[in-house]
Amino acid sequence: MDRSFREALTRGAAALGLEIPGPAVELLERYADRLLAWNRKLNLTAITAPAEVAEKHVLDSLLAARSLGSARTLLDVGSGAGLPGIPLACVCPGLEVTCCDSVAKKVAFVKAVSAQLGLAKVRGVVARAGGAPEGEGLARADAVVSRALADPELWVPLGRSYLAPGGTLLAMLGREDDEGRLRELGAACGLALQGLERFELPFSRSARAIARWTAR
Repeated sequence: MDRSFREALTRGAAALGLEIPGPAVELLERYADRLLAWNRKLNLTAITAPAEVAEKHVLDSLLAARSLGSARTLLDVGSGAGLPGIPLACVCPGLEVTCCDSVAKKVAFVKAVSAQLGLAKVRGVVARAGGAPEGEGLARADAVVSRALADPELWVPLGRSYLAPGGTLLAMLGREDDEGRLRELGAACGLALQGLERFELPFSRSARAIARWTAR
C-alpha cells in the first residue's frame, strides 16, 4: 500500500480525535490494499487514490465507533465492500459484525478480506434488506448502521426492523439534517433520538453527521 494511505489515516485520525491502536492501523492498511486490488477487476469503489480511501472510506467509517456504546453485535446494511463494518471490526475486535448486501460479488470480497485479515467475528451475508430479518437470514443486532441508505425517511423504518431490544440505530449522513425532523422520524418508529453529531472530514472538508436513536 502506498505510504500516503497510512499518513492520511494517522493525520486524519488525530484531527478527528480518533484513537486507532497500532495493530488496527496495520489491519486497515491491509484492508485498503485488498480493496484496491479487487477493485481492478470488480467495481467496488470509485475512490482509488490511497489517501482518499483513508479519508472518505476508512476514517468516515470510523466516525461511527464512538456511537456504538456497549454494543456487542453490529449489522451493516447495504455494506458494499464492507463499509463501515470492516473498519469498525478492525478497531473493535470484540464486536461481532454482519455485513449484508444484495450484490454477491461484494459479499464475496467481504468474506475473502475478513479471512485474510483474521477477522473471525465478521460475517458476510447476501441479502436484500426488506425489513424481515428472520426470513433474510439476519439476526437482530445491538447496533444497526448503513452508509448506503443515507435518506433517513427510508432508513429509519427499515433499520428499526433489525434492532435487538434496547438497540441503537445509526444513520450516517453526508449532509446537514434537521434535528427536529430526525426526532420525529424516530418517534414514529418507536425510537428516541439520542444525539446528532456533526463532523468535517479533515482534508476534503466534506460535511458528515451521525444520528443515533435507541429503541424505547
